[in-house]
Amino acid sequence: MITVRGVDVRVGARLLLSDVSFHIAPGDRVGLVGRNGAGKTTLMKILAGQTAPAEGTVTRTGSVGHLAQDPRAADPAVTVTDRILSARGLDEAVAALRTAEAAMADAVGPAAQERAMAAYARADDRFQAYGGYAAEAEAARVAAGLGLPERVMGRPVGELSGGQRRRVELARILFAHHDTVLLDEPTNHLDADSVTWLRAYLAGYPGGVVLISHDTGLLADTVNRVLHVDAQRATIDVHNTGWHAYRAQRAADERRRTRERANAERKAASLRAQADKMRSHVATATAAKNMDRRADRMLAGTEPGRRSEKVARIRLPEPAPCGRMPLGAVSLSKSYGTHQVLHGVNLAVDRGSRLVVLGLNGAGKTTLLRLLAGRELPDAGRVVAGTGLRLGYFAQEHDTLDGTRTVRENLAGVAPQLTDGEVRRVLGSFLFGGDDADKPASVLSGGEKTRLALAGLVHSGANVLLLDEPTNNLDPASRDEVLGAVGTYPGAIVMVTHDEGAIDALRPDRVLLLPDGDEDMWSAGYRELVALA
Repeated sequence: MITVRGVDVRVGARLLLSDVSFHIAPGDRVGLVGRNGAGKTTLMKILAGQTAPAEGTVTRTGSVGHLAQDPRAADPAVTVTDRILSARGLDEAVAALRTAEAAMADAVGPAAQERAMAAYARADDRFQAYGGYAAEAEAARVAAGLGLPERVMGRPVGELSGGQRRRVELARILFAHHDTVLLDEPTNHLDADSVTWLRAYLAGYPGGVVLISHDTGLLADTVNRVLHVDAQRATIDVHNTGWHAYRAQRAADERRRTRERANAERKAASLRAQADKMRSHVATATAAKNMDRRADRMLAGTEPGRRSEKVARIRLPEPAPCGRMPLGAVSLSKSYGTHQVLHGVNLAVDRGSRLVVLGLNGAGKTTLLRLLAGRELPDAGRVVAGTGLRLGYFAQEHDTLDGTRTVRENLAGVAPQLTDGEVRRVLGSFLFGGDDADKPASVLSGGEKTRLALAGLVHSGANVLLLDEPTNNLDPASRDEVLGAVGTYPGAIVMVTHDEGAIDALRPDRVLLLPDGDEDMWSAGYRELVALA
């Protein structure tokens, strides 16, 4: 399991957490919660052994599996089945068994057949030692539970959508039966049925689980302990309770702190008022100083009320003038290898229109937005840029950001009209103050990357926004800001989302259903498809 003693967490010169200690034991299902940028993802990387703490020690006993927000890409040529089976080394055992079977079929003569049979027996023993056919069946069950249909299991990972690849990595980690699993936003890209399956799976997981998620339903159904990252005090509050009890305890603690602080401030004010009357007289000046000290001690013994945590103030760009139809597509088709993702998709995005793209994972939603944004070229068909088109593209994988450049350099690159001072002011409004502006984008959490990508949109002058899962990784307050900005933006929006709240903010007038490419006027009946898509 994992033991943390006296750990400090830093990003550059900035201290995020100080002198943190806790233990993860078998059966612990821990919710690691806190605002975006508080240090949750950085701490998770330290727990996984990917980075070292600035101070303190982390001791790991047993195996640890880590699902990062942006998991490293597997070999694109490896099949989905082999990628999942590789978590236990079963992929190599299966390959050796198949090779031995082929050798037996090709063997000529008694001696060759005997050697081939002996090699097959050894390969079969190894295959059975790794779990055999029962393990293969278990891998298939985990994959199906996470929404990976049987038809994709034999396909190369490189042919899958971003959402499907993330499901493969989650399936691989769960299939491995690690002693401890560290899951950073595991419900990103999952449909409603897959989230329900994951809740039940994690609730019965025998090992340790550390979970970062803004899905309160998942936390409520899963966790039995909560670690709250308090960014204001640079510490972690440990709550050995479930989610609902944690929320109630936290609210009660805040009310108690507020009440105690108010009482202390009232008494301290009374003492200081009395001291002010006494300090002008020589005979009572010493007593006045003592009263001041008593007032200071009284306030020092109570915690001040928590300041309201800062929230990025997001206002999407005022759209540049454009023609009646700034963006369109004619007969778009796209394949990856032998798998055709899109075929003959037609689209017309009118000025100020609001279109939502729905479809199951792998139906081509992200591919369509990448084609419209010019990030990829279609195999057939074309994208039509209308008069005055100015595109703003928000990518779910944040691949519009350059990880080798700093936060400031990323924004300056997409908004070259801004001076350095203006860039820093914009970043400050998106909660990248001081030294945070000079951090490389590669070290940002998912929520921070979302804020930086949105900051780039703000000064783009875009009149058509392509938004691919814009609420992923955001804490509730930041999500509300994004949805408020979406609701008031006067330009055209094409959105892909699993978030029903994002649909309510968008108020779509049309819907495009993939993979068939059917377009229809929006109606309330389509809303129930959003979480299933």
